[in-house]
Amino acid sequence: MKLVVVGASGRMGQALIRIISQTDGAVLHGAVSRPGSSALGKDAGELAGVGQLGVPVTDDALAAFVHADGVIDFTRPETSVEFAALAAQARIVHIIGTTGCSATDEAKFEAASRHARLVKSGNMSLGVNLLSVLVAQAAKALEASGWDIEVLEMHHKHKVDAPSGTALLLGEAAAQGRGIDLNDKAAKVRDGHTGPREQGSIGFATMRGGSVIGEHSVLFAGEGELVTLSHSAGDRSIFARGAVKAALWARDKKPGLYSMLDVLGLSSQL
Repeated sequence: MKLVVVGASGRMGQALIRIISQTDGAVLHGAVSRPGSSALGKDAGELAGVGQLGVPVTDDALAAFVHADGVIDFTRPETSVEFAALAAQARIVHIIGTTGCSATDEAKFEAASRHARLVKSGNMSLGVNLLSVLVAQAAKALEASGWDIEVLEMHHKHKVDAPSGTALLLGEAAAQGRGIDLNDKAAKVRDGHTGPREQGSIGFATMRGGSVIGEHSVLFAGEGELVTLSHSAGDRSIFARGAVKAALWARDKKPGLYSMLDVLGLSSQL
């Protein structure tokens, strides 16, 4: 499968190039970086530390998408929307690991999925997606009247969106388990005299610092007991492996908007 990596000069982009080079059935077809990037013109394989692959980094996404089978995208919401439109024109697979997307962005992804095969997730790892299923089951089993839910997350100091896409994914799983709308029950900011905790709400706590790749915990706090479900990411390659797996899975699927739960066969568990 001929894959294009966008954001190729970043840490995630380089991790994707390394994983593609190691994956049977996948080959790097193109590597795209932002205009003005110091990586432009360099060999993508050498940039990622896997040796020469004969794929120079370019800023021309449209040209890179020609004759490709799919694109993997961990960039920014505004560029992911642009790439989704290009993927729809090319009728190819688009894997989206970008977080911080607005409702307007999501609507554009939905529109693109009428022609492209999109797989979008706040987290591409197997562990986190399995965790989301466990969170939904726990939320369903533990009554809202007696158990409070808090989502805690920490990332490196360079992360620009909060709560993280993974934290929101886990919050959505908890809300689905409770049969509620997360938008109505999320408590993302607490400051000053807040009063007592609203029963049935789902709280979020965000921490940033150092080089932490990703730490997530969902706490179920009852009277006299605490249940914690958690995941720790030690290497970005877990997200890259998941994204490449998603691309290979989506290749023969009908156009549509899928999630990692679909890729992993876990969607029926929620």
